[in-house]
Amino acid sequence: MNKMLWSLVVAGLLGLASDSTFAGVLEKSVTGTPKVQSIDTIRFASEGVLLIGDGRGSQVFAVATGDVKPAGSWKANTKIEKIGTKLGARVGAKEIKIVSLAVNPASKRVYFAVQVGNQPAILTLDANGEIGELALEKVTYARIVLAKGEQAAISRITDLAVAEDRILVAAQANEQFGSKVYSIPLPLHHDASSPVFSTETYHVSHRRWETRAPMQALMPFRQDGKNYVVGSFACTPVVKYPLDDLQPGAKVKGSSVIELGSGNRPLRMISYKKGKKTYVLMNTFRFHHKKRPLGAQPLLDSAH
Repeated sequence: MNKMLWSLVVAGLLGLASDSTFAGVLEKSVTGTPKVQSIDTIRFASEGVLLIGDGRGSQVFAVATGDVKPAGSWKANTKIEKIGTKLGARVGAKEIKIVSLAVNPASKRVYFAVQVGNQPAILTLDANGEIGELALEKVTYARIVLAKGEQAAISRITDLAVAEDRILVAAQANEQFGSKVYSIPLPLHHDASSPVFSTETYHVSHRRWETRAPMQALMPFRQDGKNYVVGSFACTPVVKYPLDDLQPGAKVKGSSVIELGSGNRPLRMISYKKGKKTYVLMNTFRFHHKKRPLGAQPLLDSAH
């Protein structure tokens, strides 16, 4: 398993404590075959419910996997060679593209969203090295429609996150205010639509306010009794936006928290507490640094 892939697995395992505290995901669902057009990103809610971001279809699916029993425990020194080849063999393909991954907090299985030719698929890996497949047929699921913007539907979903009472979705649309964040209330109702707001963020590296660049990674955050969404961008500010007072269709300006510097593309963020302080840990891909293709960027104390 390459370093970038393994670091994402570790990030998912570290995030198990926060992701596993939420209950009551599906309230109104159906059973059948969800019409997934693409898979941009995946993430787990509680109760073994897998969230699938489908940008092409402007939708999010919440699928009850039924995978709720522990399937072994991962060890820090676990090494899996040629994971791409092994995943490809499971679906009879010599080449696949790994698009996203998520760790199921209920079972500890790692779920891979992969592209096989033009078709998306979801494969699994447990701590014993066994590879399986989640067939999206005759499953219990809910579909959430992502509202269109002023001129066009979204083109892709960049990240998903689960907060205490909602699911947060970061997406990009082909319009002036192209950076979109969707706030989907929990529990989920099949075929419901979601409120959306647009973001405006100051990019220091560009020396201007930008409205098109989407969040590459996001997470919910609570500070001083208020709820925020924290988003990171490729160019590369980390910004927080207030959630509590947002109205559907609003255009909000974020408060910059830190700049990571040019050449860091955010992959995933988690928060944790140490003593009385709360920290944010980010995993980034460093595309300007030949000797360090992967770098972990420690972020700030949340009080700053």
